[in-house]
Amino acid sequence: MKSAIIFDLDGTIIDSMDEFSDIASAVINKCYGTELSEARKQYFQTSGLPFFEQIEVLRPGDERNAGAAEEYESTKKKTYLSKKAYPDAVDALEYLRSKRIKTVVSSNNFQGLVSDLTDKLGLKFDLVLGWRENFAKGKDHFKFVQEKFACRPDEMIFVGDSLKDSDKARDFGIDFIAKTGTFSRKDFEDYGGKVITIINTLSDLQNIF
Repeated sequence: MKSAIIFDLDGTIIDSMDEFSDIASAVINKCYGTELSEARKQYFQTSGLPFFEQIEVLRPGDERNAGAAEEYESTKKKTYLSKKAYPDAVDALEYLRSKRIKTVVSSNNFQGLVSDLTDKLGLKFDLVLGWRENFAKGKDHFKFVQEKFACRPDEMIFVGDSLKDSDKARDFGIDFIAKTGTFSRKDFEDYGGKVITIINTLSDLQNIF
């Protein structure tokens, strides 16, 4: 039994990854001259990290990185609050609530944006965690959830759409459910990690809990 389910936001609860990849590939193309198709590939390969960390992975120490990250974030902000949740998100959260399971958002988007969007969409989480300095998706958020709800790692589970999400779960010692969309079932199977199951929609959670 799990007492707390932690959800990544973009690509897991919110349908936003296609637009994010468009913005990111355009920024990478503009700032570094990378072809758009290759830039898009690089974005997805490093997704699950904040964009400024993605850029550092792709271009370590490049003096253009700060400007690229700023352009990405400022462009993304313009339309972020117009994003929609996946159609089954509300029902899935209501189902988990009926099972007395705590639900949490863990996102690398800025805290204000995450809180504003989840409020606007009427998504009822017990806890909404976004990025702020020294407090990011992964161990920082997981430790906060553990202390907030007094639960053990084996009572927690992380649901995410990226390969990096599975790394974060593994590193903290909690189970991981992979949601297809950004990556395929085969991508997750080939990658390995601490994946206990793979789902295609949030509705599939009702077959697990």
